[in-house]
Amino acid sequence: MAHVDLYWLPLGAGGHSVRHNGRAYEWLKAKREHREPLNLYHAGLEVRLIGRRYVIEMTPIPRGDPATRGVVAEGPVGSPLLGRFRLFRYEVRRWPGGKIPDVAEAVDSPRRLVTDPRVARRLLDLVPTVPTYVWGRDELGVNDMWNSNSLVAWLLAVSGIDAESVQPPARGRAPGWHAGLAAAQASTRAEAPSSAARASRTGTKRPTKIGVSRSV
Repeated sequence: MAHVDLYWLPLGAGGHSVRHNGRAYEWLKAKREHREPLNLYHAGLEVRLIGRRYVIEMTPIPRGDPATRGVVAEGPVGSPLLGRFRLFRYEVRRWPGGKIPDVAEAVDSPRRLVTDPRVARRLLDLVPTVPTYVWGRDELGVNDMWNSNSLVAWLLAVSGIDAESVQPPARGRAPGWHAGLAAAQASTRAEAPSSAARASRTGTKRPTKIGVSRSV
């Protein structure tokens, strides 16, 4: 049995400070874009493969051994210069047996995106290769910041799942989703020349694809 499930959690679930700051951010952005404010959501993934369950998410870095949380990558928050300090770094988890915090507050969830074990395996293998852009910054120039939603959108897209068709709950918005899609397109473009070069050296033509390891 295999599946990839997506959970939509209200921004700030379980924490009043993040929730209030998120509402203020959305109010200002909506005012600038001349629209009504929407509810903000962030996404988490749960993958089941060969009897094991994995949680994939991006979070602040707590104290403790990262190996116990399945950490496979880290990145800076706010500024690369601040990234030397733990409080200004995030971690990406591929956590065997992990749990999505505040999953009880998830809305319109879980959404089962795929049940193909090959796709589930490919998604798991790609987690350590996610770009680690600066959280909260628009380094891709797409008018969208890099955050946990970007991680999920990037993973779905490069794994072959139609991430563009995935929408948050009604009257909701998922900041960072577009940034993840843009990063996935950039990853695919970067992979194409290297695949073509390998095919040229061997005298064969092969379809461009994103290579994966068997590290899980």
